[in-house]
Amino acid sequence: RRFGIDQDSVYDVMIWLIPTAIIGARLYYVLFRLDYYVQHPNEIFAIHNGGLAIYGGVIAGILVIWLVCRRKKIPLGAMLDLLCYGLLIGQILGRWGNFMNREAFGAQTDIFCRMGLTTGGTTYYVHPLFLYESLWNLVGFIFLAIWTRKGKRQYDGQATLLYFVWYGLIRFLLEPLRTSPLLIPGTSLRASQVIGGGMCLVALVILVVQSRRAHRPEDLYVNRVRAQSAAAEEKEKTPNGSEDKTV
Repeated sequence: RRFGIDQDSVYDVMIWLIPTAIIGARLYYVLFRLDYYVQHPNEIFAIHNGGLAIYGGVIAGILVIWLVCRRKKIPLGAMLDLLCYGLLIGQILGRWGNFMNREAFGAQTDIFCRMGLTTGGTTYYVHPLFLYESLWNLVGFIFLAIWTRKGKRQYDGQATLLYFVWYGLIRFLLEPLRTSPLLIPGTSLRASQVIGGGMCLVALVILVVQSRRAHRPEDLYVNRVRAQSAAAEEKEKTPNGSEDKTV
């Protein structure tokens, strides 16, 4: 209700979004390790062995959300603002899957919150990147939830831009610590760091530009929906939809 979107529209998006995001997450991973999968094509669909990348899921997800929103005449920004909260919750919980699978950890360290890994009878301690990111996303979710509840959202897409800044920043900062990064083919650049930093920077610039513009409350999609509902209710109260001119 805070975004002016009905449940049926959300269900319609989710039906397409979930499988598309999984495909996108896998495709992204395969493309960045194409040399390996060209030699082992039978493993392309073996997602039970791991190999899903959040960026691929987000990119594919935004595409399918745009298509559904276009059909339903819902602003893309309004739907993304709603769904980014669920995405954060999924990332908060999903990173603990990395912990359970003993994957996506950082370089060796003696920091107080280090994580111990035992291999071949030897224990070594590493950065628990899953914990850093999970806690960071939890803080981001709490902030956005309070921020939205207080009515701070001025235009559709603003919450999504804040999410891109927040998540892009943590990926940019943590990626150098990761021991098994995806590299941009032909370079030594870490794909997630480049994309995270770029995403953070672009979203930040858009937020600054938008902050210099005047935003009318009536242009927010939820307020337009409320205004239309109020007009429809008022029309129903008047016989035959005409004004009551009796004195």
